[in-house]
Amino acid sequence: MKSGFSWATVAIAVLALATLASGAYTVSEQEQVIITQFGEPIGDAITEPGLHFKLPYAQEKNVFDKRWLEWNGNPNQVPTRDKKYIWVETYARWRIANPLLFFQRLRDERGAQSRLDDIIDGETRNVIANHNLIEVVRTSNRPFEQGEEAEDVMETEEMHQVELGRDKITRLILERASQVVPDYGIELVDVQIQRVNYIESVQAKVFERMISERKRIADRHRSEGQGKSAEIRGKKERELKVIESEAYRKTQEIMGRGDAEASAIYAEAYQRNGELYEFSKSMETYRKAIDAESWIVLSTNSELFRYLQSPAQGGGRR
Repeated sequence: MKSGFSWATVAIAVLALATLASGAYTVSEQEQVIITQFGEPIGDAITEPGLHFKLPYAQEKNVFDKRWLEWNGNPNQVPTRDKKYIWVETYARWRIANPLLFFQRLRDERGAQSRLDDIIDGETRNVIANHNLIEVVRTSNRPFEQGEEAEDVMETEEMHQVELGRDKITRLILERASQVVPDYGIELVDVQIQRVNYIESVQAKVFERMISERKRIADRHRSEGQGKSAEIRGKKERELKVIESEAYRKTQEIMGRGDAEASAIYAEAYQRNGELYEFSKSMETYRKAIDAESWIVLSTNSELFRYLQSPAQGGGRR
């Protein structure tokens, strides 16, 4: 009897502990709990951290995060007001503000992500479709720092003035989506456009236009370089001609001074001994004009022949 009583006591104790463990639960500072009984919520949400109790086995706890959660949307093809088809990818930050309503409408975070896809993507599509592409791309009318580099996307289109800009566009999406999500126990704190891109068919045209523009700029720079090169070569040739002309002038001046000095020396030599000067010039002429294989025919009256005559003939050889 004692042994049977002991086993029964142990069994009762184990059952009591299991029941107590099933009925007690803790809530951390980053959690909030909804208690359900047979699938239906019982009472309000439990948001205070600490130890709490529920009916064992009959009731279950459903834990939800208190923290801000992230939502990353899928790329969506959206037409703008100026008929540009683009891919838009957005992201948002949200939290469960009303756990009871959240549980009743969406059940869990997976359902919330799906509902946010519909709400935020839908509002993004509606807002962007009512504005031009430049409103999504730019944030202000600040002038481009480099005009030729700023034409990559819309160089062939008229540059409209930015009325709202990207920041206000995202604020408008957030404002409209925030009016809907409270019905699901959600608070939306931020929506941002993560990426904007043309669709594939338009991308090809844009890239072709960008390549053509870059080639045009390259040709212009190349032409400017060739013009500058021709200008430098022309300047070099002009300076070279000036240098050559100046050198020729100085050479002629030097040669002129040399000729003048030589003439002065010749004149002085002639004045000192004219006969010797004439004889020396004649010998110099003979040496330049006559060689071993040359013949010369002179008149007997030639001044050049005078020094070849014999002394008896009046010339004499000196």
